[in-house]
Amino acid sequence: MFKLLLGVFVGSGLGGCLRFLVSHYMTKAIGNGSAVAMFPWATFAVNIVGCFLIGLIYGLVANGSVNLSPEMKTFLTAGFCGGLTTFSTFSHENYLLFEGNHIGMLLIYTAVSLVTGFGAAWLGHAVAFKP
Repeated sequence: MFKLLLGVFVGSGLGGCLRFLVSHYMTKAIGNGSAVAMFPWATFAVNIVGCFLIGLIYGLVANGSVNLSPEMKTFLTAGFCGGLTTFSTFSHENYLLFEGNHIGMLLIYTAVSLVTGFGAAWLGHAVAFKP
């Protein structure tokens, strides 16, 4: 159990650091004040990448292409992907859109995130099962 917890600890730290860097540099690149900048691109990006990665990892393990120890699988999924992605930030950004009366953007962000996230997880599995 200690090795599993250590994997989650280290993996989520690395994923969280990467999420912070993506957010920092995407926000810097996009800037503020425009309708494009209103959309939470960084959170969207890390969440979709994380959905793809977790689908790919579980797909590769399920089809037997990759044999991961329980510790490595936990490090990559619950740890790294869990630290990289963020439901709490997604929810907070939706709240800010609601509070700012940007209901259309809130609905777009939520719908696109859920549909694209599911699609990315599906694609990860599909890529894993390609011969």
